[in-house]
Amino acid sequence: MTTKDNKITNVLIVGVGGQGVIMVSKVLALLCQRQGFEVKQSEVHGMAKRGGAVFSHVRFGEHVYSPTIPEGEVDVLVALEWAEGMRWLEQLNPETGTFISDTHKIVPPFACRNRRDNQAEVYSRETPAEIIDKVAQGYALDASGMAAALGNERVANTILLGILSTVFDFDEQSWTRIISKFVPQHSIDLNTRAFLAGREWVKTATVPVVEDIVKNASPQAFINTLEITGQWCKGCDICVRMCPEHCLELDEEQIAVMARPDDCTGCRICEWLCPDYAIKLDKTPLNANVGDGASVEVS
Repeated sequence: MTTKDNKITNVLIVGVGGQGVIMVSKVLALLCQRQGFEVKQSEVHGMAKRGGAVFSHVRFGEHVYSPTIPEGEVDVLVALEWAEGMRWLEQLNPETGTFISDTHKIVPPFACRNRRDNQAEVYSRETPAEIIDKVAQGYALDASGMAAALGNERVANTILLGILSTVFDFDEQSWTRIISKFVPQHSIDLNTRAFLAGREWVKTATVPVVEDIVKNASPQAFINTLEITGQWCKGCDICVRMCPEHCLELDEEQIAVMARPDDCTGCRICEWLCPDYAIKLDKTPLNANVGDGASVEVS
């Protein structure tokens, strides 16, 4: 996509709280400003909290008068979470728009109709192949998985920045210099590698068949392993009070512990509501003959 004409370019970045939507939009906005463009940026995130919806508009060109992208005129839609990408897809220009999305799903706990194990998925069943077929240009990849392989899942947003960078004419060094201003000093090298991994992925980009979920497919069984970092827990009691199955309680030191692991359904409410990031749930696929229930690790 050329950036040297008089056209206003509209980029919409969407995701959920904690994924780095605002970082992506600020990197793009500052980069465009450094390239001599007039830039307008707007965002909605104040009530998102961790796991809530976040979106940011970035518009740049010779003259930009409004910070809000008109309906249906998004040139590039960057989705850090798959269902959020689906929710905003209609805003993408149907003739020329570019769609970039992580195929990773973050299912809101309170949206679960049935929390029990082995239930059919009812959350955003659209497959990457279906969506790529509907847009002018599209990229769908497991950016979160790629980021985890690099050492930290949180750099998935920087991988998507690497893909976004190939849409425009700005040089690689300009991108990496700006990124280094918005990430922690100790993570500059990791974020640079993530950015370059995104750019490299585009060279051989294909629809990730492994990520395509067949509608009405048989449900997958999981074993739920809840990890609680005791040193981080401050005994706020939120997880205990909000657990739908009453699996958790506070011990004598006011640290959250799993009291009834067999009742855990893996709904992730405790993980998403913990203000201290002290709870992490791992869902490991099982064969059907393995028993239900959750295990817990406390460190």
